[in-house]
Amino acid sequence: MAAEYVMAGGNYQVILCERGVRTFSDHSRNTLDLSVIPPAKQLSHLPILVDPSHGTGKRNKVTPLSRAAVAVGADGLMVEVHTQPDQALSDGPQSLFPDQFDDLMKQVRQIAVVVGRSVPEIGVRETVAAK
Repeated sequence: MAAEYVMAGGNYQVILCERGVRTFSDHSRNTLDLSVIPPAKQLSHLPILVDPSHGTGKRNKVTPLSRAAVAVGADGLMVEVHTQPDQALSDGPQSLFPDQFDDLMKQVRQIAVVVGRSVPEIGVRETVAAK
């Protein structure tokens, strides 16, 4: 109900975001709980994003969990991308390279079609060029 409280105060620009929960597991920074997406969508009218970059802290887990997030109904993804993640001031180990992000977007678009959704045609190269 925290989101409803914010909206009751007049701010209607609210989204929900799954970024993982702390666990005793050591295979990732957090455990990304994608099982919360379907019930959250049933209980809320708000868009739900998933942040697999923060939710795992590991680059090699971002793409598979992004695909899964789309399959379970997430409305969007927050994915960190960096041209030189090893030199990033923060979060380098969880940042995708631009080519990895482009591949991710191709895969996400394919999955979206299977579950009756679509993803706009914009990749990291277009985003960077637009700025």
